[in-house]
This record gives sequence, C-alpha cells and structure tokens, in this order.
Amino acid sequence: MRILLCNCNSPPSLSPTPPQKPPPSFLPAAAVWTKKTLITALSGALSLTLLVSSSSPALSSDSPPFQPPRPPQLSTPLPDRCNEEEEEELQNKFVLKPEFVTKEEIVQEAWQIVNDSFLDTGRHRWSPQSWEQKKEDILGTSIQTRSKAHELIKRMLASLGDPYTRFLSPAEFSKMARYDITGIGINIREVPDDTGSVKLKVQGLILDGPAHTAGVRQGDEVLAVNGEHVVGKSAFEVSSLLQGPNETFVTIKIRHGNCGPTESLEIQRQLVARSPVFYRLEQVSNSPSSVGYMRLKEFNALARKDLVIAMKRLQDMGASYFILDLRDNLGGLVQAGIEIAKLFLNKGETIIYTVGRDPQYQKNVVADTAPLVTLPVVVLVNNRTASASEIVASALHDNCRAVLVGERTFGKV
Repeated sequence: MRILLCNCNSPPSLSPTPPQKPPPSFLPAAAVWTKKTLITALSGALSLTLLVSSSSPALSSDSPPFQPPRPPQLSTPLPDRCNEEEEEELQNKFVLKPEFVTKEEIVQEAWQIVNDSFLDTGRHRWSPQSWEQKKEDILGTSIQTRSKAHELIKRMLASLGDPYTRFLSPAEFSKMARYDITGIGINIREVPDDTGSVKLKVQGLILDGPAHTAGVRQGDEVLAVNGEHVVGKSAFEVSSLLQGPNETFVTIKIRHGNCGPTESLEIQRQLVARSPVFYRLEQVSNSPSSVGYMRLKEFNALARKDLVIAMKRLQDMGASYFILDLRDNLGGLVQAGIEIAKLFLNKGETIIYTVGRDPQYQKNVVADTAPLVTLPVVVLVNNRTASASEIVASALHDNCRAVLVGERTFGKV
C-alpha cells in the first residue's frame, strides 16, 4: 500500500465566476480528486509501482494498445468563450472549489486516508487508539514549512510498520509516473538492518534489462553511484543519481547478497521501454498438438499490446494451448496486469477485489468483455513471481481458466 500525495497548490479556477465557499474544517476541496484516487490506491495495496489510474475501456481483439490512464489536467486553461453545454460538462467533471491548502491540512489528509482505509492484517502495529493519538500529536505540532509537513507524514506512516505504505512528495510522484525511474531497469528499496541503519537493496529487476545484463541481481546492495557513496540517502535520491540521458553510462558499486563481494559495474542507460514478451510455437512430442509458449518478463506499458500480438500469431500458427511463463516476473504496472487478465476471462468474472474497513471503499474489478482466446492455458510461476504477476496468476486460477505449475509465489498481494 502506498500513499501518493501531490496536491501542493489549489487548482486554478475552471469557470469565470466560481462560487466562493468557506474552506472545510478538515480536507481541502482542492484535494478531492487526489483523495478519491488515494483511497482507491490504498484499499488496493497491490503493486510495487502504483500508478494513479481510472477504470480502463473495454478490451477486444481489435481494441487499441493499452495506455495508462491519465488524471484530469486541472491546470489546462479554458477557452475564453464556450457554450452552455461545454460549461455544464466541465462543471460536472470537476469539483470547482479553489481553496488554499495549508500544511496542517496536508498532514491531516494523510492521517484521514489511513484512518479510513488502512486494513490491519495482524502483522502491523496499527490500532484506532494509537492512530487517534497520532492525530493529537500532529495537531500539537507547529508546521512551518512544506518539507516539515512531508517529514511528519513520513514519520507517521513509518509507525504503521507496513513496508508498502509510504509517502511520495510531488517531485517523487512525478518520477514514479515514468516507465523506469532509474533508467537501468532496477527498483531500489530501503531496508533496515539489525543495527538500525538503512541499506539500499535492489528490490525489483527487469530481466535482460541493462542492470541485469551487467550483473546486478535482486537483493544486491547499492553502495555508490559514480563514485558518490549513498549512505544516508533515500531510495529516490539514489534513483535520481542513476538517471541520465538515454544510452549514456553510469557506474554503480554494489555488494552481492548480504555479505558477498563488492563490484563496480558500468551500465548503459536505456530509457525506452522494450517489449517484455518473448514467444514461440513448439511441437508436442508424439502428438499432433503444438503449444504456444509466451514468456512475460515484466508488466510495462507494452506488455498488454505485445502479448495480444503474440497470442494472435500463435493461434494463427496452430497452437492447441498456451503456456504463460511468469517465472521471475516481479510485476510492474498493476493496471497492465489487470488488462492482461481480462484477455483470458469471461465477462463478469472477478480479477481482483479490494478490502477495507469502510464498505464504500470496497470494490471488485471484473472482466468487461469476452476473452480474446479460449484455448487452455498453463501458467508457470516460482518464488519470484510477484505483484502484478500474482494478480494474473490468481485471477486465471480462481476462475478455473488456467492451471498453475511451479512453486509458491512471492506473496506481494
């Protein structure tokens, strides 16, 4: 679960004479869209890289390639003149309450989101009483700067003891919206050690990506970037150090495993998303049947489109059934996983459902069209099948659409 807060300033007026109303006592109206999105994200708790998104369009064999949805652009100026229908449509689309968002309100909003939606599974230290005490502590704190407000939110969320709940500043959130914030195909996570200090570990790794090809492995510790030691830096700060122009080089020093050897590696940045799909047709021994083998390395913006191409081509080549290989696939875009699951499921079948303490934030995500293919499917998984991969595997298994073969998965969702 991740908290994404990015409402720093109130949006501009979207009508010539917006109504002026007194600000609410708790949540700023300027954050209404953000809050609704955050609640959905929080109640889902699904992905290593969570993107703000809305419901996607129906899928079919001739539907356009998957594109991650974008939030409404509140900063887009309106034309000087518009007809009454256009003005009414815009008023229905947005909440028009330009208000100033105070630093205290930002912190209180984060508190309220957790209070409304955080679901304790018994592994965390959350309780209604302790969380209420956090609120009282916040109200008794003087918040002079925006950075101070952000720091309070980070400390507040850290008390939950949940590694998947964290705060992203506006600058950090903008980086998360990119395909690969490092440029070399890794995801870095802050991991506390026994001494209380924090190590920066490689949590996610794109198979056959620049870092993987150079020799970086999941679990490696990042020690330095271009000769600059990273002790005391956050994962996002180190990700920023790794960034640079496409096809330029960055040198990182890593320690393999927990106490393995250290190594300096020169890695060429690759900022353009590459196809994560590999496929081939194989003949079954002593049988006229053939199998369409598809390996999906990660769930990036190309995953759904390229998998559709692979499935259609393999079916045209005479595949009798499919093997979808999700081994070592650590996930990626949650929405891509949902869209790919829809390719196999019947209309109305459940892909995922969210659970929260408040019923209004519970919802089911279901397939909304007929499946692209109806051939039998086998899904290969192992202990490094995680996040969006587990969404696909469990959705196909629970709807009796595929047989799972392999090991117990990572357990991210």
